Amino acid sequence: MFKKLSAEFLGTFWLVFGGCGSAVLAAAFPNVGIGLLGVAFAFGLTVVTMAYAVGGISGGHFNPAVSVGLTVAGKFPASSLPGYIIAQVAGAIVAAAVLYVVASGKADFQLGGFAANGYGEHSPGGYSLTSALVIEVLLTGFFIFIILGATSGRVPAGFAPLAIGLALTLIHLISIPVTNTSVNPARSTGQAIFVGGWALQQLWLFWLAPIIGAILGGIVWKVVGEDD
Repeated sequence: MFKKLSAEFLGTFWLVFGGCGSAVLAAAFPNVGIGLLGVAFAFGLTVVTMAYAVGGISGGHFNPAVSVGLTVAGKFPASSLPGYIIAQVAGAIVAAAVLYVVASGKADFQLGGFAANGYGEHSPGGYSLTSALVIEVLLTGFFIFIILGATSGRVPAGFAPLAIGLALTLIHLISIPVTNTSVNPARSTGQAIFVGGWALQQLWLFWLAPIIGAILGGIVWKVVGEDD
């Protein structure tokens, strides 16, 4: 279990540092900024690379919602859920802390949104609470469904990380303008702690919506995708 929890910590660290780091450090960098497309691919690449690196150790969840969805689908033991969630949240917080140290080394550093998730006036596109709730539930549900499908015995072994990483890339391409894309409560928590204020006040949504979506995704998989 120590190895599994360590793998989840490292995987979540890499996801948050790589994904949020691309948004904070590189998205709008003068002349060669990677923009929304680059940030979306950065998040996808973090999952692909770490899923290949440590997926064989822990399953490569890196996300409390994924762990919940797999538990609902009967693919992950409920007894391991608390430890995984703690390791994932810890990895996200440490990643946000390291990112803060790096970002604050710039002479004219301003914290700004720090890639935190938000709705209303804190949504990148000004989208409402309802829009944020719907898109986070929907996209997390499909993410869980894709993970379960890609890791089923019907798919050639070894390709699951690619499908999952591309799914996360697509999810970001859709929803960065709405919420800055969460679908991952740990990722949201790490950034919110450093932004404080509004980010912590709105953090509840980025736990509730992904967990609801994960539960629905797990249930739908059991009905539609699972072998009888």
